[in-house]
Amino acid sequence: MKIRPLRRFIASFAFALIIVGLGHHSAQAKDTWTTVRSKNFTLVGNASEKDIRGVANRMEQFRAVFALLFPSVPLNSPVPNTVIVFKSDGSFKPFKPNPNDAGYFQPGDDVNYIALTSERTPGDQPFRVIFHEYVHLMVNNAMGEALPLWFNEGLAEYYSTFDITQQNRRVLLGDLIDNHVLFLRDTKFLPLRTLFAVDYKSPYYNEGNKMNIFYAESWMFMHYLLQGDGQKHRPQLAKFVDLLRSGVKIDDAFQQGFQGSIESVEKDFKAYIQGAAYKASAITFEHSLDFDNEMQAAPLSEADAHAYLGDLLLHTHRLKEADEQLQQAISLDANSTMAQTAFGMLRVRQNRLEDAKPYLEKAVAASAQNYLAHYYYAFALSNLSMNEYRMVSRFPDEVAVTMRNELTKAISLKPDFTESYSLLGFVNLVRNEQVDETIELLKKALNFSRGNHRVLFMLAQLYMRKEKFPEARQLLTPIAENSPDPELRKQADALIQASKHAEEQFAQFKEFQKQQQQQMSARAQDQNSVTTMTQTSAPTADDMNSALLDALRKPQAGEQRVQGMLTTIDCNAKGMTFTVRAGDRLLKFHSDNFDRVDITAFTTGISGDITCGPRKPENWIILTFAPPKAGVKNDGEASAIEFVPQSFTLKQ
Repeated sequence: MKIRPLRRFIASFAFALIIVGLGHHSAQAKDTWTTVRSKNFTLVGNASEKDIRGVANRMEQFRAVFALLFPSVPLNSPVPNTVIVFKSDGSFKPFKPNPNDAGYFQPGDDVNYIALTSERTPGDQPFRVIFHEYVHLMVNNAMGEALPLWFNEGLAEYYSTFDITQQNRRVLLGDLIDNHVLFLRDTKFLPLRTLFAVDYKSPYYNEGNKMNIFYAESWMFMHYLLQGDGQKHRPQLAKFVDLLRSGVKIDDAFQQGFQGSIESVEKDFKAYIQGAAYKASAITFEHSLDFDNEMQAAPLSEADAHAYLGDLLLHTHRLKEADEQLQQAISLDANSTMAQTAFGMLRVRQNRLEDAKPYLEKAVAASAQNYLAHYYYAFALSNLSMNEYRMVSRFPDEVAVTMRNELTKAISLKPDFTESYSLLGFVNLVRNEQVDETIELLKKALNFSRGNHRVLFMLAQLYMRKEKFPEARQLLTPIAENSPDPELRKQADALIQASKHAEEQFAQFKEFQKQQQQQMSARAQDQNSVTTMTQTSAPTADDMNSALLDALRKPQAGEQRVQGMLTTIDCNAKGMTFTVRAGDRLLKFHSDNFDRVDITAFTTGISGDITCGPRKPENWIILTFAPPKAGVKNDGEASAIEFVPQSFTLKQ
């Protein structure tokens, strides 16, 4: 998902944060602020109530019409949507990420913000990017990573031109996008198989004109599927989506859904482009598509207005300006729940966690029915337990109890807000408690939001804890292949590789245990036999060593292994150092962080919490290491640590 400027709606996708001093541009006391609540949106603004209601009506109309396309797909939005409607471009300007924006959509884990002004100048199309990004939100939430990129972007572009006329009865869809038409006219056609192969790593999604071609052809192909050949492909498109959601591979889903090969569909699509008969489609409703009567409006206090503006700035990562707005909100009303909550979360983002707690505690006490207040408080507590590497190795008993209570309340108040499930899963993963119950809870969360990566990552890690490695990889593979976020792709791939390595080691260790049991059973039978023809000896230390040696991680090229006692793990800004006592030597091995070290236990008594500090008790380990980095004084870079029984002896 990329954020694009509105006034010049071309394929230029940089999202530059322009830092603008707020100062006297912030909310003025003379402004009248109003809040309007519709079924699916919360709107606030200093525009007139009529204008705010008009924006709310437009958003609800769009959502209702879009839902008609895929009636079998739930289009719920677990994350709340807040729209801020400014009365003029002047009052909007300090809150724009880009000065040329007429409006923008800022997605978030806890709230999605939409911001625009009711003031219009020629050429402004604020709803174009808002509708485009809102389609992404609904599609990703309902279908996760199952849908190909051409579908996601083509559908978003098609619906971005949504308009409604004739007293809210006549809807226009699929209006022409001039720059796309021009690109298609002047550029060589992409074969559909090439179009279908484009992903977030492809040059066709990231490089200049190639990117423009991809967007133009994705839009036109969706235009053809929705409007071409007398709209006969619409039910086929719906079937294609249902097949993908049920887990059918894309090629098979396409063949079954459209009842033909890609090549046959491509032939008809080319004819559609060459015919140049494409135009907007109109739907006329019998009754007016008007949601105004379902809305509730109320005045908004100046303090809460500043709180909303501060929270908007917080979500666009402008912490200094957010601090100014929220300080002003607190000064106007120290008891504003909105201001306390937003200010507490600002302090969390600033890593001032102890400062955050009292504000969030007060918000929870004052607004017991606010699910976000409970979630935010638990989130702050989770951050308090992080070390300097943003890692959590343990939650103290009392903290775990409080977090679980707060998250359970949040879930009961809003069962479809999936972030509460994800954080609760994290608590139980760290504590290694209630694993089976948490797996079922996270499965329930995915029913509300298939595309929530935090839930998917958490569930995958819990599956690994239960040794269900194929199930973990099944969840992670679509993210590693299709996520628009390169960091998420990297994390998913790393976890996939870790699951493969862990699965191999568990299999080897189970074989080792099986051999031990067979040998012990044979020994017991020999001892109890009265007429033993052949004496079978008990398993020797060499037998046990050989079995465990086969289960250990094999050194890679350039790596070595050492056996010894792990005495200390020292952590600082440069990484961590593992101190190992091997005979009369004290060896030190470096790593940037725990993620770079494979850690496996082949003995009992090892906690799931591997933390910095002295080891009490010290542990007998095999440490695999690579040569030290140039200019660094240590014995090597740690690659793997394997906890083994003290009876085990490493034979190189």
